[in-house]
Amino acid sequence: MVYETGNRTIDDAVERVLAGERLDRRDGLALMAQPVEELAAGADYVRSQLGDDTVDACSIVNAKAGNCAEDCGFCAQSVHFDTGIETYGFLDPEEILEAAKRAERDGAQRFGIVVAEKGVSKKQRPEEWQEVLRAIRLVRDETDVEVDASLGILTREEAEILADEGINHYNHNIETSPNFFPEIVDTHSFEDRVETLELAKDVGMDLCAGVILGMGESPTDRVDAAIALQDIGVSSLPVNILNPVAGTALGDELGDSADITTPEIIKTIAVYRLLHPEARVRLTGGREVNLDTDEQHLPFEAGADGILTGDYLTTGGQSPGDDIEVMEEAGMEPNMEANEFDKAAVKARTGEDPAEADDVETAAGTATSNAELDD
Repeated sequence: MVYETGNRTIDDAVERVLAGERLDRRDGLALMAQPVEELAAGADYVRSQLGDDTVDACSIVNAKAGNCAEDCGFCAQSVHFDTGIETYGFLDPEEILEAAKRAERDGAQRFGIVVAEKGVSKKQRPEEWQEVLRAIRLVRDETDVEVDASLGILTREEAEILADEGINHYNHNIETSPNFFPEIVDTHSFEDRVETLELAKDVGMDLCAGVILGMGESPTDRVDAAIALQDIGVSSLPVNILNPVAGTALGDELGDSADITTPEIIKTIAVYRLLHPEARVRLTGGREVNLDTDEQHLPFEAGADGILTGDYLTTGGQSPGDDIEVMEEAGMEPNMEANEFDKAAVKARTGEDPAEADDVETAAGTATSNAELDD
C-alpha cells in the first residue's frame, strides 16, 4: 500500500479497490460514517490511480419541454405541478444540431438529447420518433462529440434502433434508492427504470444513470442507490443535488434548499467513487446553488471526474469557462479525447451571461427552457 490516510476503514477499502475487489453495501455504510477529509483523500487517491486526471464534460439539450404526465416530485416539467416553465414540443433537429455544435466548441465530450416525458414512443408518436432519429443522425454525422440520449422508458425495439443509430450512453437516472423511490414518484416504479436500463445495456449501449441528493433521503438510501447502480452496471454516474423549484412537491416541502450539507455531498461523492472505481462520477445539476463558489472544486478532490457543463433542463448553469477553472483548481484538466477544443477561448468567456453575449453563445444557452418561474 503506497498511500494511507491513517484511517483503517478507509485504507482497507482503498487497498481492496485497487486490488480489483468490489466493495459491498456493508462497506459503503461503514465508509459513509468516516470523517469527510480522510474519506475524500482516499477516494481521490483511487481516482488518481485508476483514472487519467481529466474531467469528462457532457452537455444536454432540452429537446422537448414540459407537459410530462409523470409526477416526479422534483421535476418542474411535470404536468402535475404549476411551475410556470416554458413548454414546447420536440425541437427542429437542426436546432438540436446547433446546440451540439456549441457544446462541442465549449468542450463537451458528449452531448445528450433529452425529452421530458415517460418515453418517446415509436408506436404512439411515429412522426416524433422519426424526428428524434434525424436529430441523432445530424449530431452523429456533423460533430465529433459522442451522442447520448435520455428519452425515457424504452421498448426493446426502440432500444435496438437507438443502439444501431450510434447512441453512446443511454441516460435514465434511478434518482434514489429502491426504498425511497416511492416517496418521490407514484406514476411509475423503480423497477420500470431498471428494466429500461437493462434493455439499453443488453442491446449494446453504455449506461449513464445516477441520483439526486437532498430530497429527504437518508445516508443509507444514498448507499443503497449506489449499490443498485453497481448491480445494473454503469459507466457514467451523474450526481445531481436538488435545486428545489417552487410549485413542485419537493419545492413546496423543502423551500429553496436541498436537504443535504456540503460535507454530506462530499462524503457521498467519495463513497460513490469507491463503490464505482471505474465509472465517471459526474457532478451535474444543482451544484452551483448548493456549493459556494470556493467549494465547487471539493467534489473533484473527492473522486469526481465528470461534469455536466452549461445549462440544465429548466434552470441555468454556469459557463463552461467557469467549469474549466473549477477543474484546474482541483488539479485536473478537461478531457480532450473526443474533442480537442480551444480551452483558452472557452476560459476567455468565463463569467459571461450567454444572453448578453453579442456573437458567442455557450452550449448552455441553447434550446433549454430557462424560463422564469412564477413566484
